[in-house]
Amino acid sequence: MGIQEVVTAAKSPWQNPFAERLIGSIRRECLNHVIVLGEQHLRWTLKRYFQYYLDSRTHLSLDKDAPNPRTIQSPERRNIVQIPEVGGLHHRYERRAA
Repeated sequence: MGIQEVVTAAKSPWQNPFAERLIGSIRRECLNHVIVLGEQHLRWTLKRYFQYYLDSRTHLSLDKDAPNPRTIQSPERRNIVQIPEVGGLHHRYERRAA
């Protein structure tokens, strides 16, 4: 399969590009736009962001699909509905029947 192990130093997350990319995405797409009001609010926000990240957000490495694959919607359904995600910070769009 061509998979090779990449060894990083202990307690050095900056040497792990996958962790760095995820942390950067969390900061840029979520935390830079929210004023966190406490630990409980932070947990709520991150929980909603992770749900959005796995179910709705497109990823170039997955050919613009989400990690949890989405169903292809029929173009016969003409109405496109906006669904707020992460408390309205992001949106998901679905086709709905008229």
